[in-house]
This record gives sequence, structure tokens and C-alpha cells, in this order.
Amino acid sequence: MSERLRNKTALVTGSTSNIGQAIAEAFAAEGAHVVVSGRDRERGARVVQGIRASGGHADFVAADLDGSAQASQDLAARARAALGGRIDVLVNNAGVYPAAETATTDEKTFDQVYAVNVKAPFFLTAAVAPAMTEWGGGVIINLGSWIARLAVPVGALYSSTKGAMETLTRAWAAEFGPKGVRVNAISPGVILPPAPEGSEPHPGLVMMKGTPAGDVGTPDAIAHAAVWLASDEAAFVHGTVVDVDGGRTGVAVIAA
Repeated sequence: MSERLRNKTALVTGSTSNIGQAIAEAFAAEGAHVVVSGRDRERGARVVQGIRASGGHADFVAADLDGSAQASQDLAARARAALGGRIDVLVNNAGVYPAAETATTDEKTFDQVYAVNVKAPFFLTAAVAPAMTEWGGGVIINLGSWIARLAVPVGALYSSTKGAMETLTRAWAAEFGPKGVRVNAISPGVILPPAPEGSEPHPGLVMMKGTPAGDVGTPDAIAHAAVWLASDEAAFVHGTVVDVDGGRTGVAVIAA
């Protein structure tokens, strides 16, 4: 690796599996000291062990980001302590996806999804960004989704939260960019989950038929984009949503 993130520190939420794990591992491989965060201590310990076994630097900080300001502030404080006092890169990745139609979504589910997908990253960013400006700069990367712009059935609630995150990305770029903090987002397409789930035919494959890629993506594809956005190579990139979706949202799909 080129160590593009050498001497940097990073907090990646929801990084005990799938996309978050891939981002944490990629950051560590590029030289960053990473805080792996999530609710599952056992999975978190395995991710950290794997990073360390590969020569990287990582620590696990357990957190249940329930949307309260206190939970986000507590994670920010404990992550800073684990990282030696500062967070250079924040990745707001943690999220939940309820597979429910609008008419069958109850208020409790609605509130929970917005709490985890919008309120938690909002208050975590509020707890991290000001300190970044004091240190002279930093990077915030949000995770959006392709279905925020290309609707699918049974996705109204989730896609609306991801649309909110894309809007917050632009708003935070305007708010924090002049103070040295770059804020961008990645919009993943249909991503192949890790094995053993990924060993079976992916149900999302039908959504990728006729696209330029013609297949589902992998968590590593998102991680590569995150490394680029976190690095100095993306120094002139602000308020942008990077589509990593095999062309699903930007190119006409040819019916197969």
C-alpha cells in the first residue's frame, strides 16, 4: 500500500461488518490508526485482531448510536481518547434498513430509523467537526445510497434518510469547508455481502442487469472510494456524492 493515510486517525461507525469493516481495514492498510465501532463487541474484536495481524493499528470502541446526542458525544470522546486525542477522519456509516411498506410502517420504526440513520450522524458530526477545525482540518465521509435517487418499492423510509444524509453532506461542506473540514459522501449501489451470504446468488443482481457493470459490487469498492476521499488526493473535493454503483443511477439501463 502507499500509506496515503499515514499518521492519520479515523473513526468508522458500524465497522464490525460489511462496508464499514472494509473501510476500516482499508484505512488501516493505508497507515491510519482506526477506531472500529459498533454494538457487537465480539465482531469488533475480530475486526481489530485482523487489522493488527496485518500490521495495522486499530482499537474497538463499543457504541449503540441510538440517535441521542449523548450517545454520539460519548462515542466521540472515547474514540478521541483511543486515538491519542484527535480524530482526523470520521466515516458516518452505521445504519439500519427496515423492509416495510409505507402503510405498514409504525411510528416506533420510523423514529428508530431516523434516529440511527440521521440523528446519530448529525450529533456525531456536531461533536467531531468543531475539534477538527481547531486542529486545522479534517475529513467527514457520509454513506448515502443509490435508492435515495432511484426509488425502489419498500424503500421509502430508508431512502428518505439517505436523501437527508446527502443533503447534510452539502450543508456541512458549506458550513465546515471554509474552516478546513472536507465533507463528502459515497453512494453505494447493490453491494455483495461477505461470505457466507455472498456465496449464494445475490437477490440484488436483477437490479444490476443492463448496467455498465452488469453485476453487484463488493464492500472493497466502497472502501477504495473512502480511502481516496480521506486522502490528500481529494483535497479539492467538497460537498460531492460519489456514486459507486456500477453505473446504476447515472447510465440508462438496457433491458435484458
